[in-house]
Amino acid sequence: MTDEPVLGLYVRSSTKHYAPADAEAVLAAAKQIVDAKMQRGTCFSDPKIAAEFFLAKLGGAEREVFAAVMLDSRHRLIRYTELFYGSIDGAEVHPREVVKQALRLNAAAVILAHNHPSGDPEPSAADRVVTARLKQALALVDVRVIDHVIVGGRQTVSLAERGWL
Repeated sequence: MTDEPVLGLYVRSSTKHYAPADAEAVLAAAKQIVDAKMQRGTCFSDPKIAAEFFLAKLGGAEREVFAAVMLDSRHRLIRYTELFYGSIDGAEVHPREVVKQALRLNAAAVILAHNHPSGDPEPSAADRVVTARLKQALALVDVRVIDHVIVGGRQTVSLAERGWL
């Protein structure tokens, strides 16, 4: 990302003065808007809602971030959680930690997500393996994996829509 100002967008500083917004300020503002729009109780029954949500959350990340939304039995949002951080081409995912978070929040279902900083949302073989491991681990405690969304650039791929869940 560059530090060049984006034309037409301004941010207010702590001194209450407005200045042209750089790319990071725009992304931070976008994340605040998504957080305000997607509050606890938002229903994630439509795959397009999940795709839009994760695109806004993970689309600009420069390193891989593995996240999840924890959902209740009606697929309503309990909490968005960034679980693991990696490098430009991978993040180590520990099923035990995902299970612990799901149990701590009393989730009935989860939607997993991560980004590909390369910009290519195509799932790798490793993505499919980790999804299967997480699905198996979470099933042991009666938590359903509804989807795994991969964000690459401005595109998303849903493993559920491809029939891989």
